[in-house]
Amino acid sequence: MTRTPLPEYVPLAEVTRSGMRESVHYGAVVGLSADGRIAHARGPVHQPMFPRSSAKPFQAVAMLRAGAPLSGPSLAIAAGSHGGEPLHEERARLILAEAGLTPDALRCPPDIPGGSEARREFVRSGREPERLLMNCSGKHAGMLAACVARGWTTGDYLDPGHPLQVLVRETTEDLCDEEVAHTAVDGCGAPQLAVSLAGLARGLWRMRTAPEGSPERAVLAAMSAHPEYVSGTGRVDTDLMTRMPGLVSKIGADGVLVLSAPSGEAVAVKISDGDAAERARTLVALDALRSLGVDVSPVRDRLRVDVYGGGAPVGEVRPL
Repeated sequence: MTRTPLPEYVPLAEVTRSGMRESVHYGAVVGLSADGRIAHARGPVHQPMFPRSSAKPFQAVAMLRAGAPLSGPSLAIAAGSHGGEPLHEERARLILAEAGLTPDALRCPPDIPGGSEARREFVRSGREPERLLMNCSGKHAGMLAACVARGWTTGDYLDPGHPLQVLVRETTEDLCDEEVAHTAVDGCGAPQLAVSLAGLARGLWRMRTAPEGSPERAVLAAMSAHPEYVSGTGRVDTDLMTRMPGLVSKIGADGVLVLSAPSGEAVAVKISDGDAAERARTLVALDALRSLGVDVSPVRDRLRVDVYGGGAPVGEVRPL
């Protein structure tokens, strides 16, 4: 086991109930200005952490560097964590079909939809968990498409030593401008690469400032143009990108979120308790983006979350 010091997380959001503080969310947040400087930092932003699905844009860049023929919605879902809606299932299936593959080639675990309506329909229909419904199936389909494009083997595409995963690691280190601190197994079975929170934000900043026509810019353009494929109906990433055109938002498991503004600013957040209810990371990230001078008024309602008692709001979650 890799031993790292316990992070010195700081208070980032408070929960109030009926006029009294009930709890506090601790974590770290970093914000880069449009010129790439760290202009906002609270907590251990230089210590290694797992970005989880917030690193999917880097993985999508590696797919393009490998020659995967991905664009538009197909590229967006390859960089996304979809909700298992019919459009997501169909798009992942299409990516595989265009590569001459079937869903049997996927190595992500079978799952049920993450989107609320899609999950209700799944239950009503009596279906069993499927790999295509897993939120990372778009990423896995994109990885397989890259392997086919390069003539690499597909049965072992999740092995850290596979040429595709070596390229993902090289791409991540290139974009984040730091070495990967640790390699783990992500929830979907793919290698998960630890970088610092500052490195995560830096990677998105470098993608945003890359030349027109580059794989880096192509990934962000696809995500912001097709937010419904990055996440899904009623979910954070899709909502933010729909209401703030040009913004790129990518949530990650266990309390992570990264934002990239069209003007160049980038923010990365890690909530130490994992933020299972997803009530802290978004408002903390938007507050940091606002501190960098970005207009977040189109989503001002997301700067607070109601706390309920007896079926009515009696408090709120707000940034500190």
